[in-house]
Parts: sequence; structure tokens; C-alpha cells
Amino acid sequence: MFTGIIEELGRVRSVEPRGKNAYITIEARLVIEDTKQGDSISVNGVCLTALDIHSDSFAADVSRETLERSTLGRLQPGGAVNLERAVTPVTRLGGHIVQGHVDARGKFVSVVDHEGSWTVRIEYPMDMARYLVFKGSVAVEGISLTIAALTDDYFEVAIIPKTWEVTNFSQLKPGDEVNLEADMIAKYVERILRFAETTPQQ
Repeated sequence: MFTGIIEELGRVRSVEPRGKNAYITIEARLVIEDTKQGDSISVNGVCLTALDIHSDSFAADVSRETLERSTLGRLQPGGAVNLERAVTPVTRLGGHIVQGHVDARGKFVSVVDHEGSWTVRIEYPMDMARYLVFKGSVAVEGISLTIAALTDDYFEVAIIPKTWEVTNFSQLKPGDEVNLEADMIAKYVERILRFAETTPQQ
């Protein structure tokens, strides 16, 4: 489980295909300071298991399902990736509850520079629509963000200088795909209501 507050901007060192899966190595320093073999690290919003940990890198296996559902299948050596360690019982929950389970891929549409802040527009697929609300939470590339504007086709988020500096947002270009994760609580509420509608009354 994560908070969506990015700790470090890492770099892809290598991507090694292994059948329909992949083995990726990420250059990083901060997130591996206290990371042990088998710990979870969020990479662009995808929860991965850290392996082969060194002082300046870690590796991870990426399954076929993850490669197809997320943007990790498009990673290239040298690419920037958002990194966050899993929460602990004493972690400040500065963002919102993020599982690292990508729901869909969206599209980076545009960015407007307001000379000190940025408005980013993200296009989303229709099956994400029911989980998105104005002023609600959404994770984009693993970043916890608040929806500042919402239409049937896209949502907008406001990016502060710190987020722009420590994440890969500043390197995205129009048309680039991004990982989206809806608020977990919204999905649980939907499930509960669905059963409430179909369960016979006593």
C-alpha cells in the first residue's frame, strides 16, 4: 500500500524480456536505503517486488498481466520513473490510499504553464468514469492527485512545483500513456451497492 507521494525520480537501467514477462532494473538511491529483498516499491504507480538490491539500483520481475495493463511494457532504458516505498504503520498519509494496482491506461493530453504551477489534462477510458468525481482523488503514474476539473472525456489536475520537480510529469508529452488508479474506497462502495441491489430482502 502507498500514499501516492513520490519519493524519488528513478531511471530505467535495463529491460530484459523473459518470455511474455520482463525483468527490469531501476537506478535509484533514496528508495533502496532501507529496502530489503521482497519489499514493495511503486514504479509509475505499479506495485513491484524489489529484487537484486544494490546501493544504486534494484530489479523487479514484471508479469505479462502488468505489462499489458500498465505502461511498464513501454519502458525504455534511460526513461524516468516515479518511485515510492510502501507505507509503514507510522507513515504520514499525505496523499490517499493507493494500492499500486493499475486500473487503466489514460493519455496525457496537454499541460498549461501558469508560471509556477501547471494544469495537466488527462484523457481517461469510459470504464474509469464511475470512479472519478470533482475534487476526488486519483493516482496518475503513482502520484496522488486531486481532480480539479472533470468532463466525460478527460480530467484536469493542478501540479505544484515540488510535484513537477520530483516526478516524471515534466517529461511527458501529448499522446503519452499514463497509469491510472481509481480511489479504492469508491470501488468497495460500488461492490457493496451491487450486492445490496441483488440480495433478496428477508
